[in-house]
Amino acid sequence: MLIALGLGIGASAAAQPSEMGFFITSTGSGKGADFGGLEGADRHCATLAAAAGAGKRTWRAYLSASAAGGAPAVNARDRIGKGPWKNAKGQVVAKDLQELHGSNAIGKQTALTEKGEVVNGRGDTPNRHDILTGTQSDGSAFAGAEDRTCSNWTSSGSGSAFVGHHDRMGLDDSPPAKSWNASHPSRGCSDEALRGTGGAGLLYCFAAD
Repeated sequence: MLIALGLGIGASAAAQPSEMGFFITSTGSGKGADFGGLEGADRHCATLAAAAGAGKRTWRAYLSASAAGGAPAVNARDRIGKGPWKNAKGQVVAKDLQELHGSNAIGKQTALTEKGEVVNGRGDTPNRHDILTGTQSDGSAFAGAEDRTCSNWTSSGSGSAFVGHHDRMGLDDSPPAKSWNASHPSRGCSDEALRGTGGAGLLYCFAAD
C-alpha cells in the first residue's frame, strides 16, 4: 500500500507541467542565423522545450524582424508574453517586460539552456556568449535599411545580425558590452561568421503564455 501510494505521488509530481519559461537554446539551427524566419525560430524553441518536458507551453524566440515586402517590423518584446519568466532551475529572470528590459536577473549563471546548463561565456573555450536578437536594448526592431537580422532570419551567408551578451561581459565596461540583448552586429550570418565574434547561433526563448 505504501509502495503504491509512493508510486502514485511520484507519477503525480512527474506529470506536473514545467514552470520553465525562459532558456537559451542548447544548439543552433546548423545553418548560422537561418532559421527559416521567425516561425522557424519559434519551432526551434518549441522543439527543444518539448525535449526538456516543457512542450505544453507556447514558445517564442526573442527575435525582431525588419519591415519587408509590405509587412511591418516585428519587435521581439511584443512576441514573448508578459512574464514572469523562470529558468530551468526555477529562478525568476524577470517578472515582466519592464524588468526584462531594465534591471533583470539575466547573467551567465541564470541564462541557462533548456537542460539547465550554463552556456559558455567570455573567457571560456569556445566563447558562445553572442545570442542572436536583431533587437535594440528596449526590445524593438531597428529602423532603416541596414541588415540587423540576417534577412529576417533566412540568411546563412551575407548580412549581419545584432546580438546580445548573455554573460553581460565584453571588451569594455560600456552599456552595449554588458547588454544581454543589444551588444554589436555579427560579422556575417554563417556558422563560421557567428563563431568569429563569440557565438554559436543560439537564441533566447520565452514562454508567451
